[in-house]
Amino acid sequence: MTATETAPEAAEFPQDADQYRRELLAHCYRMTGSVHDAEDLVQETYLRAWRAYHSFEGRSSVRTWLYRIATNVCLTALEGKDRRPLPTGLGQPGSTAGDPLDRREEVPWLEPVPDAMVGATQAAGPEAAAEARESIRLAFIAALQHLPARQRAVLILRDVLRWKAAEVAEALETSTAAVNSALQRAHAQMEKVQASGVDRDTVAEPTAEQKAMLERYVQAFWDKDIDAIVSMLTQDAIWEMPPFAGWYQGAANIGRLIDTQCPGGVHDMRMVPTLANGQVAYGLYMRHEDGGYLPFHLQVLTLDGDRVTHVGAFFGDDVFRTFGLPDSLPADYEPRGALPIPV
Repeated sequence: MTATETAPEAAEFPQDADQYRRELLAHCYRMTGSVHDAEDLVQETYLRAWRAYHSFEGRSSVRTWLYRIATNVCLTALEGKDRRPLPTGLGQPGSTAGDPLDRREEVPWLEPVPDAMVGATQAAGPEAAAEARESIRLAFIAALQHLPARQRAVLILRDVLRWKAAEVAEALETSTAAVNSALQRAHAQMEKVQASGVDRDTVAEPTAEQKAMLERYVQAFWDKDIDAIVSMLTQDAIWEMPPFAGWYQGAANIGRLIDTQCPGGVHDMRMVPTLANGQVAYGLYMRHEDGGYLPFHLQVLTLDGDRVTHVGAFFGDDVFRTFGLPDSLPADYEPRGALPIPV
């Protein structure tokens, strides 16, 4: 910086940096698999950036500078930490409906994230919004958890943010050759877990057939119509439900699980639509003895055509609070539709 140049003032920092908070939260979520950790790490990123803003020389954009800080904040936080899996990532075989449920509160499970917190707005354009949704899809975030932290960072910076290898090397204080090697190893590992990276194809809005299926899906849970639920699942569909370690594959197996081990009966389960990880999701509420409904689990659905191929059912009242869903529903609650409104 020359004598004629003026260092940026700390007072200018919010105006220059706050516009990137949403996408930095998405970045920290990809790195950690935890909404709550991501929020804390974004706060730490902004604190470090604010303290150092007077020395920012403008050799890169503020956005790039913030991403560098956030990445290194995440890498420090991840040292010595266990990865955040879904039940399918524990390496154990699938379960059969009727097996005892194995609840593991000690596992740091992968958390779903509300689109409202991390997704690109429609104002950014449909292509940007679609790419933002695709880069936080549940399968991709779960696959990232199989990578060591630095490989995870390299893959995200190269494949999601589209940084050049030299830019990543500078951010991570390593060589371009080391970055390329780490990216190659990351791709190989991602292929093993059937998620070789971010699909750059545009994510379409639900088709008319999918909308009709989702209406039937919500109605089938209300009626506890097991045959109807099974008919909307692909033959090899997977159902997993943290903090329970078991996972269930096959439409008939999942149907038996819901029939025999879900406590709700006919007209006991109401669903409130939302958006999670760029996917359709529902907060499922269970009827309480007073006639109202209390949170049970949040379902995040992956669709394949007009069928459901994967359901991540996340238990815990804190999940509902994260998504801004009601603490309870009244006894006379009537659903306003089976589809959420994209943000």
